[in-house]
Amino acid sequence: MTPVTGTGTATGTLVLAGTPIGDVADAPPRLAGELENADIIAAEDTRRLRRLTQALGVHTRGRVVSYFEGNESARTPELVEALAGGARVLLVTDAGMPSVSDPGYRLVAAAVEHDIRVTAVPGPSAVLTALALSGLPVDRFCFEGFLPRKAGERLGRLREVADERRTLVYFEAPHRLDDTLAAMAEVFGPGRRAAVCRELTKTYEEVKRGGLGDLAAWAADGVRGEITVVVEGAADTGPAELGADELVRRVRVREEAGERRKEAIAAVAAEAGLPKREVFDAVVAAKNAER
Repeated sequence: MTPVTGTGTATGTLVLAGTPIGDVADAPPRLAGELENADIIAAEDTRRLRRLTQALGVHTRGRVVSYFEGNESARTPELVEALAGGARVLLVTDAGMPSVSDPGYRLVAAAVEHDIRVTAVPGPSAVLTALALSGLPVDRFCFEGFLPRKAGERLGRLREVADERRTLVYFEAPHRLDDTLAAMAEVFGPGRRAAVCRELTKTYEEVKRGGLGDLAAWAADGVRGEITVVVEGAADTGPAELGADELVRRVRVREEAGERRKEAIAAVAAEAGLPKREVFDAVVAAKNAER
């Protein structure tokens, strides 16, 4: 009889464990016990794992294997086989929670597919820490991870969320931060509020708040460390405040993101609470004006 998905009838357990994003004292209390008792520890960087266990005074007894972006696909079946055989597998990444812009999703999905129990040791999160420190609204937010490295793709991704009203959270590499903030200022506007959170919970922790234009100028001189960027959501603009230019802009954003014009017009009309014909007329008028 085929087991029902999600009942956890397999004897093994996959444990996703959060690790400190900076200060090792932030390690969750359960982490030490899981490190000591795991049959297999899958680590994004085995050298960082070694430093962590030394800092925590933990002696591991299980087998340690690397599990990172380059071997995630190939190693997942091996770990699933061990889990199906009854092993307790602990997954840790360099910092924060596995699967959040880090390895883990493939293994979790495979474990779920094979009806293997998955649990977690909650721990530090750069996303939530940056949100809390940003000074921006946190009641509704969305996590966008890392933006594409290529300038055109990066602008396209930002345009997709130009009208997003929830607070946005991004990860970024320090050497790309100035370009990213400049692109955000171009798409969202230089006055849109944001916070750049650097080296969270570490010795040189810094939170720089301001408009995107000012932050882009600040970052042009170079910024070091682990970076999380929090950006204010778009203003809640009511239908009566949407002029023809804004309607046309929203249609173009959707077209640049890959939508057909007819679909983009219908979506913008629904957002604005207007008849599709009114949006269509605005687009046609703008097109004629450009000739």
